[in-house]
Amino acid sequence: MQIDGQIAVVTGGGSGLGAATARHLAAKGAKVAILDFDMTRAEAVAGEIGGMAVKVDVSDASSVGTAIDQICDTVGAPRIAINCAGIGVAARIVGRESKLSIEAFEKVVKVNLFGTYNVMSHAAAKMAQLEPLADGERGVVINTSSVAYQDGQLGQAAYAASKGGIAALCLPAAREFAQSGIRVMAIAPGLFHTPMMEGLPEEVAAKITANIPFPARLGQPQEYALLAEQIVTNPFLNGTTIRLDGAVRLPPR
Repeated sequence: MQIDGQIAVVTGGGSGLGAATARHLAAKGAKVAILDFDMTRAEAVAGEIGGMAVKVDVSDASSVGTAIDQICDTVGAPRIAINCAGIGVAARIVGRESKLSIEAFEKVVKVNLFGTYNVMSHAAAKMAQLEPLADGERGVVINTSSVAYQDGQLGQAAYAASKGGIAALCLPAAREFAQSGIRVMAIAPGLFHTPMMEGLPEEVAAKITANIPFPARLGQPQEYALLAEQIVTNPFLNGTTIRLDGAVRLPPR
């Protein structure tokens, strides 16, 4: 699918991977709608790229449905949907003094996994109603997993489980939506220069970066956006999760 002239939805588009992706798609000619909980950042990026910003809680299916309807009514139904919204809360399953982290686990899974499912569901329902392009394609969904789905570290059970769910969801979703000409892919980023990483102490970030073989640095959000572009434009990419990680394998802690 060619990006120029298409309508794209990007969740978490106010910062990090989502902001880079929104900017990149807009530069390629897409009309981009940013879904984000932080409207200050979302509106700033949308204003920069000539797009629109819609406030949404991705973990709430009705909030997502309302947001997607608003986009369809304003600019039209999207053919591209990219899920970048997510949170990371570090907590041991059973911490000190036998303190459990069930509430944190539920919160992370609801935002990361349920949020991805909600946006994919509503976006795909709209895509399926569009006229097919010349090759029969109606749309493409790109979800964001993480290398943590395979390399989950100590204290990251919730995050790893949520991202593992996104990776596992990819193939059955692609098989289901194939009849409608909709592709589903997932990207599993490694260690990237995002707000989540920027919040770490400098010595911790340096230790983490030292584990990346080549290039020996954090990934740049633009590199995620570039892969998203390649997925959209390559019609034979479907039903799989691609690691984007500089060959890193995360240690246990």
